[in-house]
Amino acid sequence: MKEPDAPPLLLDITSETCPMTFVRTRLALDGMPAGGLLRVTLRGEEPLKNVTRSAQSLGHTILATEEAAGDGRHILTIRKKEEG
Repeated sequence: MKEPDAPPLLLDITSETCPMTFVRTRLALDGMPAGGLLRVTLRGEEPLKNVTRSAQSLGHTILATEEAAGDGRHILTIRKKEEG
């Protein structure tokens, strides 16, 4: 029987600028188990594009992109790639 999914790890990088936005995201992903969920809150179009592109290039899956409160913040839900 499969274990229930753990709750997503939350990461707020709204005060960070590129390239630190993805550095912080990657550090969080590196510390997570394969298949884990990470919800990243970020601010601005450039971090949104860069974090999305960088996570996908490493094999992770973007499950959702949500606009948060209409103030330029977005929430990305990322599933860490499976090992192997």
